[in-house]
Amino acid sequence: MKEIMAVVRMNKINETKKALIDAGISSMTAFECLGRGKGLVNMDLLKGAQEGHEEAIAQLGQSDLLRPKRALFVVVPDKLVQKTVDTIIKANQTGQPGDGKIWVQPTVNSISVRTSESGDAVLDEF
Repeated sequence: MKEIMAVVRMNKINETKKALIDAGISSMTAFECLGRGKGLVNMDLLKGAQEGHEEAIAQLGQSDLLRPKRALFVVVPDKLVQKTVDTIIKANQTGQPGDGKIWVQPTVNSISVRTSESGDAVLDEF
């Protein structure tokens, strides 16, 4: 099994949750977080630069502000990793800086607190 962690735009979380549910992946954890990518993008400056304002273009890349984001955690059997990643990308890809990141990491075990059951059986029926 693998844990898939994704950081996405705040305004994309509902679309992402719906896309995952539609793909048959219903268990997930999400929370608000702050972050930024390596590009140091200030969205106000980016908008100004896209509109052609020279002042904004000159300052672009100099901001280290952290932006509100959503972190999403999904644990799935190995056979669903690519489907999960593809679904998250499809729901979030705009082609603009700030679309997010996805990390896939191995999960050694899952344990149900309620039943003490462990392993793949703890995951939703896939």
